[in-house]
Amino acid sequence: MQKVRVPINSFQYGEISDSLLMRTDSPVYSQSAQELENLVVMAEGSVKKRFGLKHQYTYGITYSSTYPEQSHLFRFVFDTNEEYVISVEHQKVRCFRKLANSDLSLVSTLTQDVSSATLPFDREYLQEYTAAQYGDVMFICHPLFAPRMLVRTSLTSFEVSTYAFDSRADNIVTYQPYSRFHASGVTLNPSAVTGNGISLITSSAYWTPDHVGTTVRYHESEITITAYNSSTNVTANVVDNLSARLSVVNPLRTRDGSNIVEVTHVLHGLNVGDAITIQNASSTGGINTGNLNITDQVREIIDDNTYTYQAGGNASSSEDGGGVVSVSCHAPTTTWDEQAFSAVRGYPAAVAFHENRLCFGGTLSEPDTIWMSKLGSFFNFDVGEAADDESINLVAATGDSHEIRYLVSNRDLQVFTATGELYIPTYLNQAITPTNAQIRMQTPYGSSFVLPCSIDGATIFAQRSGKIVREFLYSDSEDAYTASSISTLASHLIDNPKYLTVTHGLFNLPDSYAALTLSNGNLTLFSSNRAERKAAWTSVTTDGSFDSVIAINKTLYANVYDSNNELQLCKFDLENLDFSELHTFSTQLTVGPLYTNGDVISVNGYKNSTSEYTYLGDFTVGDVGGVANRIDLSAYSSSGYDSVLVGKKFTAKLTTNPIDANMGSGPVTGEVRGITNVIVDVKDTTSMNVNSKLAIDGSFTGKKEIKLLGYNRNPQVVIEQSDPEAMQINGIVAELVVQ
Repeated sequence: MQKVRVPINSFQYGEISDSLLMRTDSPVYSQSAQELENLVVMAEGSVKKRFGLKHQYTYGITYSSTYPEQSHLFRFVFDTNEEYVISVEHQKVRCFRKLANSDLSLVSTLTQDVSSATLPFDREYLQEYTAAQYGDVMFICHPLFAPRMLVRTSLTSFEVSTYAFDSRADNIVTYQPYSRFHASGVTLNPSAVTGNGISLITSSAYWTPDHVGTTVRYHESEITITAYNSSTNVTANVVDNLSARLSVVNPLRTRDGSNIVEVTHVLHGLNVGDAITIQNASSTGGINTGNLNITDQVREIIDDNTYTYQAGGNASSSEDGGGVVSVSCHAPTTTWDEQAFSAVRGYPAAVAFHENRLCFGGTLSEPDTIWMSKLGSFFNFDVGEAADDESINLVAATGDSHEIRYLVSNRDLQVFTATGELYIPTYLNQAITPTNAQIRMQTPYGSSFVLPCSIDGATIFAQRSGKIVREFLYSDSEDAYTASSISTLASHLIDNPKYLTVTHGLFNLPDSYAALTLSNGNLTLFSSNRAERKAAWTSVTTDGSFDSVIAINKTLYANVYDSNNELQLCKFDLENLDFSELHTFSTQLTVGPLYTNGDVISVNGYKNSTSEYTYLGDFTVGDVGGVANRIDLSAYSSSGYDSVLVGKKFTAKLTTNPIDANMGSGPVTGEVRGITNVIVDVKDTTSMNVNSKLAIDGSFTGKKEIKLLGYNRNPQVVIEQSDPEAMQINGIVAELVVQ
């Protein structure tokens, strides 16, 4: 018989997959566990029982398998004293203010916007919604509706309005993005240069009923569509006179002694006899401006780019001139475009603020395009003359069609798409401008509909497959971004992620943690310390299922369906009970409406004099004193409790990897062996079982020795605590015996 003492001094790698159980040669094996449920890995490598879920709000929503997503949580932070959790729901928004103790108070419920229209939010797509907040305004985006603005109007009131672009003072120019959606060669033929009710004719099928209300531009003149007639004919109103600014400078050519002026007008589309009005021309060849800027007709077509008209006077010399000239006409042209955001083309899928610009990304018709507002002007997307402060329009033309899902402002503007990860670089000591902006393709994995978040210098995202979490991290050595998997060691914990958030200082610990909810209803916690090359995953379960999560600084809030399938808003708090509520002590305590007859709940008593909770036991809710939804605490009437905490208890469990070692004859992996003695180092632990044997009953800090029996080929130490009390495990030493 051989004996060896096997230490497990740290759990810094967290819970690992059972596919790694033969990797006894790896340092990961000796500093991890097969199961870490409802435990969080501390920076020191110890594990600590997670906080409980304190009940904050009951939505009145029951789980539906048809529409499993009922509330998407977002953070809204104006400053450290004015913080909110926003719940976007089906045709509804609820706004919760964070109080001084981090509890939430419902301050506003919205079902209509400022124009009394029903909110467009749909439970079928809630998980896909993106948001970005600046000051008092949050922008909420999805391709199926125009961006909405959630505006904080006071400390406790909000309103919703539709995002609207700025316009010029005369209202004849709207500073919105435009794009060309028509095929090459398709012309637009207005029936007049001005007026309401004109016809817009295209040379091939183009229009749909959804075009009604949208704006098209004839050259750069805006026309609003008012009625659909056919796929080639719509009725519209001209916002201002139709004119085209000629692309050639000095496009007028005079001939000495003649009043015939030759005009260079690229792809003009005009015919002899068409009416034209020359505008903004400067005197040329001795013909003054009054005789050049006139209304006439096309006298001769020289070629596709040139024609003539008759000026009001004769030239005294032959000259090319005119400066920057515009021509008002309504000839068929291929130089026309359409507003980029509309019901027919779709709306932005992604939104972010970056370098003092509002950035939109990806519509249904242009899924790989990014639009960036003018510098400091979040409602102005005028590209102008490409000055440094003007709007930017970029297309991810990398060979593949990239459906943009998320934009993240980090070191650079990071672009997460369905097929890969890209970025728009920020240059040293230079802002992004229209002349230096570019999109660079980096990695080919693709993102699922889970908002990426920044942690420990990297941006983590769920890969499109739903089975891997990666970190998007810039590598100075490669001068590029990499996207390494961070979930390889705990691949079994990644099951179609739904929501992701990052909290700093969770559970009164100094570390940052990423919280990721899964389709199976569980939640996983990830911690990272890149400087020490440590990363850990643990699993969080409850008597119900987790849904959307959001963090504000060190507080983590979660939507959780309880055991009755009712959606509850909770926060992780000091108490060791889930769905907990604090009540003033009463011998006949009413615990409804959260708990009703038949529910089994646990109770912790609290004394103000000691500031400590004591576990009183489990109680079945029923009729007490002829009143429903009560529990009977009369047995504790003289115990001096000032208040009680009621809720559902949860089990914290640590299962080690099979205890293994190298003996004189080699590794004992797979041999029959036993654990005869275990020493567990704990701190502030009130109760604990080791391999189903009661080890601690009462507050204890120090090293606890437990004698065990039994042999098998995979001996493990299982530490559990089901009582709603504290537990921290610093390390284990197991005595292994091989026969």
